Amino acid sequence: MIRYIPLAALLVSTPALSQSLPPVRPLGGTVARSTEPMGTVTTAIPMPGGKVLVNDILKRRVLLFDSTLSTFTVVADSTSSTANAYGNRNGGLLSYRGDSALFVDPSSMSMLVINPEGKITRVMAAPRPQDVINLVGGPNGAPGFDPKGRLIYRTNPMPTRMVQQGGRGGAASPMVPDFPDTVPVVRFDLGTRTLDTAGFFKINRPQISVTTTANGGMMMSSKQNPIPIVDDWAMLSDGTVALVRGADYHIDWVAPDGTRSSSGKVPYEWQRLDDEGKAALLDSARKEVEAARERMQAQMAAGGPVTVMAGGGGGASFEVGTRVAAGGGGGAPPARGGDAGRGGDGRGGDGRGAGPGGPRMELPPINMVNADELPDYRPAFTAGSARGDHEGNLWVRTTSPVGNAGPIYFILNTKGEVIDRVQLPESRQLVGFGKSGEVFMALRDTDGNVRLERAKVR
Repeated sequence: MIRYIPLAALLVSTPALSQSLPPVRPLGGTVARSTEPMGTVTTAIPMPGGKVLVNDILKRRVLLFDSTLSTFTVVADSTSSTANAYGNRNGGLLSYRGDSALFVDPSSMSMLVINPEGKITRVMAAPRPQDVINLVGGPNGAPGFDPKGRLIYRTNPMPTRMVQQGGRGGAASPMVPDFPDTVPVVRFDLGTRTLDTAGFFKINRPQISVTTTANGGMMMSSKQNPIPIVDDWAMLSDGTVALVRGADYHIDWVAPDGTRSSSGKVPYEWQRLDDEGKAALLDSARKEVEAARERMQAQMAAGGPVTVMAGGGGGASFEVGTRVAAGGGGGAPPARGGDAGRGGDGRGGDGRGAGPGGPRMELPPINMVNADELPDYRPAFTAGSARGDHEGNLWVRTTSPVGNAGPIYFILNTKGEVIDRVQLPESRQLVGFGKSGEVFMALRDTDGNVRLERAKVR
């Protein structure tokens, strides 16, 4: 998580546009709060009777809470407490037909259908294996089904070619993958197993380098840009796909029938970064990400599970494998710090520590881009910031300075007009929408546990 540093060191004033925007107001009052301690809540889905289905990826559980959030049943778990195993990788949760939901298990490449009572009724094959990790959500956006029954999600960027690092041959110049800077949002028909592309959006292309380790192996690392200019996407309740453009903050719309349109630039109070502000931002980001890396390294050394769902940069999703074969030297790109509330680098994954005395993967140091590679204006949003509610509106979490409070969301209609601006309370993260003008938020308490809150939008 990248914290905001003092504005005096960060910002140079730009002309305000507040006169053309509705005032920022606090979110409505809290209706209920859970007492069950959870690890990391990424998704909350409303179910009939006011019940809520929750994905706790850190503890690898799917829970069904009652309408008061005071009692719950376990739908899936990684322990023997239930016959339904969560799996050993981050799972995804999304609404399905009628009042049912789907749990996506990347380990088995399957999707489990959950009925309103929290029972798993059947199992379906997931879409293409290379795309299943993107159904987990987080920085890759919130996948879902449109009214025609098509599953809408973004795909992973695949390397277009391998290039020689440094442009020279020889053992000292290994080949590295060259990733594209755009990825498609696709619509997948589960019945016919056919796929079509709704549109493309810009992501943060990783700057990857490979070095030779002391034992002759290879270590892959990459530079981080804490505030890349990226696009984002979301699906609205009628199946419209919104492509939110980061360069000028406008929205391209793709209707369910394929009709395309664009709305004008969203009025926004852009925050300029001078040289001093860029240096201070990099220093703050480096400290936060290095602290996250050290926490992960300590978890790996203890042989415990390591789970990261980072958000922000829009790059590919990777899993951090902390177990390596004896005598082997493989590994994965490093996980990067950040969370969905503040932005990071768009990488996610999970890992499992090697057994006592076994070989371990050492996470490489964190590298940041140079200050002159940062944009002159702070981007309006980060990857994984856009969501569609049940009223057909688009919510975009902005990077507007907030002090000690929670993030500010712009709420837009399908004309691209900002109809409301709401601010979440401190230490809250938006994880879902209710069907009666409500939102679900994850609150992390002082002990590090997460509680689920239900609150009114107004």
